[in-house]
Amino acid sequence: MKSNVLSRYRVMAYVTAVWLLIFTVAIILKYGFDTGNTMVISQIHGVLFIIYVIFAFDLGSKAKWPFGKLLWVLAAGCIPVASFFVEPKITAEVRPLITDRDPETAQA
Repeated sequence: MKSNVLSRYRVMAYVTAVWLLIFTVAIILKYGFDTGNTMVISQIHGVLFIIYVIFAFDLGSKAKWPFGKLLWVLAAGCIPVASFFVEPKITAEVRPLITDRDPETAQA
């Protein structure tokens, strides 16, 4: 597996998680305090989440994950702050599968 597959997943995991937090705050403000509009935020998060799903599925298929694990990783993108905990575990698990690293950085 190439390192860019993992890098794409990592970037989208964090970006999607941040936008999900922003969206959650916007929803709380809208329905809890009757202020704000969530239309633009929800659309941005929706597009980013679709990209996250594509990249997570790509990583999962290349890492040969069972379907249950893939669903677990995808669900992490739906729960606020879950991606911040799941992404480091996935990264640690997938790093040994990367084949395009040079030998010096492989030990780091």
